[in-house]
Amino acid sequence: MTLPVYRLRRLLAATAVLLTLLVAGMYFYARSRAINVLKSIPNKIGYDIKQTAHGFQFSKSDGKRTLFTVEASDVKEFKLNANAELHNVNIVVYGRDSSRYDQISGDDFAYNQKTGDVTAMGDVQIDLVANPAGLSSPDQSTPKELKNPIHLKTRDLVFNKNTGNAWTDARVEFRSPQASGSAVGIKYVGKTNELILASQIHLELSRPGAAVIAAKHGIITNDPRQIVLDEPHLDRESGTVESDQAVFYLGPDNHVERVVATGDVHAEGRTVEKNANASGSLASAHTGSAAKNVDGRQDAGETRSRCDRAEFLFAPGEDLLRTANLSGAVHFEQTGLHPMQADAGRALLDFAGRNELKKVHALEGVHLIQKQSDTIAAPQKAPGASQQDFDLTAPAVDFNVTKGRILQQATTLGAAQITINQASTPTSSAQRTVVTAGQFVADFTRSDGRNHLAHIHGAPDARIVNSTKEQPDRISASDSVDAMFLPQGGIDSIIQTGHVAYVDSLGSDKRMQAWADSAHYTPGNQMLTLSGSPRVANGGMSTTANTIRINRANGDALADGDVKSTYNDVKEDPNGALLASSSPIHVTAQSMTAHNSPAVALYKGNARLWQDANVIEAPSIQFDRDRRYVTATGTQTQPVQTILVQPEKQDKPDSGKPQSEKNASAPNGLSPIAITSAKITYADAERRVHYEGGVEAKAKEFTASATTADAYLLPRSETASIRAMGTPGQLDHMVADGNVLIRQPNRHAAGQKMLYTVADDKFVLTGGPPSIFDAEQGKITGVSLTFFRRDDRVLVEGEASTPVVTQTRVAR
Repeated sequence: MTLPVYRLRRLLAATAVLLTLLVAGMYFYARSRAINVLKSIPNKIGYDIKQTAHGFQFSKSDGKRTLFTVEASDVKEFKLNANAELHNVNIVVYGRDSSRYDQISGDDFAYNQKTGDVTAMGDVQIDLVANPAGLSSPDQSTPKELKNPIHLKTRDLVFNKNTGNAWTDARVEFRSPQASGSAVGIKYVGKTNELILASQIHLELSRPGAAVIAAKHGIITNDPRQIVLDEPHLDRESGTVESDQAVFYLGPDNHVERVVATGDVHAEGRTVEKNANASGSLASAHTGSAAKNVDGRQDAGETRSRCDRAEFLFAPGEDLLRTANLSGAVHFEQTGLHPMQADAGRALLDFAGRNELKKVHALEGVHLIQKQSDTIAAPQKAPGASQQDFDLTAPAVDFNVTKGRILQQATTLGAAQITINQASTPTSSAQRTVVTAGQFVADFTRSDGRNHLAHIHGAPDARIVNSTKEQPDRISASDSVDAMFLPQGGIDSIIQTGHVAYVDSLGSDKRMQAWADSAHYTPGNQMLTLSGSPRVANGGMSTTANTIRINRANGDALADGDVKSTYNDVKEDPNGALLASSSPIHVTAQSMTAHNSPAVALYKGNARLWQDANVIEAPSIQFDRDRRYVTATGTQTQPVQTILVQPEKQDKPDSGKPQSEKNASAPNGLSPIAITSAKITYADAERRVHYEGGVEAKAKEFTASATTADAYLLPRSETASIRAMGTPGQLDHMVADGNVLIRQPNRHAAGQKMLYTVADDKFVLTGGPPSIFDAEQGKITGVSLTFFRRDDRVLVEGEASTPVVTQTRVAR
């Protein structure tokens, strides 16, 4: 990111060139003093004149020091018309404080006594030289050292002794070791000591990288001491700077103390970098930074900046810029790799060293917009990233600069806001992210030869609002926020730290909320990662884990490590069974993936789901909260497990057991059945548990196995007597299919299908054909085999039209 005011700093640097115009002003003041000498020539000829080896010389003094001397090879007075001529004239002006040694020379001068005009006939040469040691040196002594003399040349100069005015319509040329220039038409006003540069003011710097300064009109005044240029224009190879007017305020030693440019102060620039490493500074921001297009060529970036008024202050007695104040609709814009525009009411610039920019203080509604260029080559873009536009607003921003041109850090003052507008991609919709904080601190870095925004820290009261079309806003707040930027532009990630709280704008039944110590957000995939005791609540479900990730595009949540979920706001369903209570439903696992719509969560890794005493355990459990639908999947080494209950088998009166031992294992009159399989599905509305893959049911009196099985449960309304005892769901009947095998201590039975009815306490086996084996009675086979768990009766049905029933009493 670059700084718009840097281009204006170039304008300030150009003021050093305009000092030449100031010195040129000194020339005109010196010339006026010399012309005063010519003004008195007709009255002084023959008075205090002495002849020299070169002709004639006369001088004027204030009684202590000589003010000027005039030498001429010949002075001729015409009595007829009272005119006079001077030939081969050389004038030296010392000044009242002897601080000057200005020389004016010409071949011929003419004096008209009637009009009072003194006219130079032809060319006039002027050398302006300062002589600071004049007072300490003998009167009229030549300076030991001529420092940076200003040489001027004009012709047909006219001075009027009556008005004190001097003028010429001719071209005035001036040159110095630093610059050379010209103007067309000048006028000196004696009454106000103003020097008017009529038109075509032109100045060129002599050093490498020279600039050309032009102005339409100019005035140099003595009180106040200032230079006023109308429509000044600075032209460089890199661009132009101009305004409606510029005023240069001069100190007693003729150094520029202050410059004020007013009226549409603006700059434009364009440059093509020689290589990628040449860009990336405030200098390139001011004059135009290069962008590389898709085929590797360097594309020029253009910059434009403007303001209503610019004031520049210089160090006293030095031509060094120290501060600048830009005001009135300060605006900057830049094209190229990172198109940008910035606006502010005012901008204050601090300089050090030799016009080296150190700090910029922008205030009064700072607004900065940076757009990611569509011309960035695909390899330069982050994988899957879409175009991101960056927008910053703040009451004020401080920019710190190194080496006078490289932006290092920016700090907002007052509550600030950052807006990131991200374009849509094939996998995500367009979104708008707004980040606010009490203050932002932005750090810049150089990579690939470019200076770009790398990191922003915001605190306190950080807040992020993410908006996507036709979706509810998603809001997260924290103590602080840190945004990391990609070298090619756009935000890479955002980190929130301290009391992180997240919420969306859905209704209370679907609203997602989250809390954590820290959060990491990546706009590219809109993923928010929570860590540090994270907790998520969504539509009556709350989850804790080591880390939780939330997709802010679709509301999905992913939890990892020690996951614990609780489903609250569960309504009682009298027609349900395992999950029909109003008690919370709990789930634990190693990971969890929850979808906002439909409200489905998948738990993996030692998953365990339970409500009251009803428990399902499996490596993977998928739970549909709205339908109360469970799908549990196991492995060969870790099958799915559920526990149901059935009435306890009652011992016979003549069993021989002491009454104290009868049914001692089931004081509630219920006996558990543990059922395992590779997979189960359960719909509470159907009260059916479907088992498949290696089904095995273990009860106190038997063990049954099959390929698949369906366990049908009694509705909650029919188990009111046991609900208060905290017991699992009660089995009504079970249907098993495929390789059914039933084992009891003294017998076992096999078949292809089984129907177990709890109320009748009987098993019915069919298919295979079914068979039963008893250690004492042997094996019995038939078309249908029925035996009773409670009294050990066995009923076998044959194939004849009239069933054969055999009742066998099995000895214990």
